[in-house]
Amino acid sequence: MTQHADLPYRPCAGVMLLNRHGLVFVGQRLDSTAEAWQMPQGGIDPGEDALDAAIRELGEETGVVPDLVELIARGGEELRYDLPDDLIGKLWKGKWRGQRQHWFLFRFLGEDHDIDIRTHEPEFRTWRWVEPAELPALIVPFKRELYGHILEMFAEPLGLRDEPAN
Repeated sequence: MTQHADLPYRPCAGVMLLNRHGLVFVGQRLDSTAEAWQMPQGGIDPGEDALDAAIRELGEETGVVPDLVELIARGGEELRYDLPDDLIGKLWKGKWRGQRQHWFLFRFLGEDHDIDIRTHEPEFRTWRWVEPAELPALIVPFKRELYGHILEMFAEPLGLRDEPAN
């Protein structure tokens, strides 16, 4: 039997999609009975650039076309998370212990009607816009630390940095 620590991390790209009001897109996962919300994300195909994967995944999960997004920031570091023990072996055919993710912050240039989660292979049951600070509370517990790091990574373009004291 393979030890969990011996399994590799799945290469992945994630998207924080920001609307003109500074709110972030989250979708409620279709494959979960819990109220599991997340930002668009998915695997990077062999030979695929992380940015290209992020744009592809955004389209596959939200129906948003590349012309309706503008890159604001690219995460400076790869982030990782481990699956809980009870999910290892159930997800991704047991090949991965978690994900290593490249994150991108995009501005959404479209309107709400340009989002259509009824894609070819739907991943979300419903979606909504939320304040960035709400993200960690909406996410499954094993991804909360990851989402905290994403907020830190994009704090400046999101306007979350405190002003220096005088």
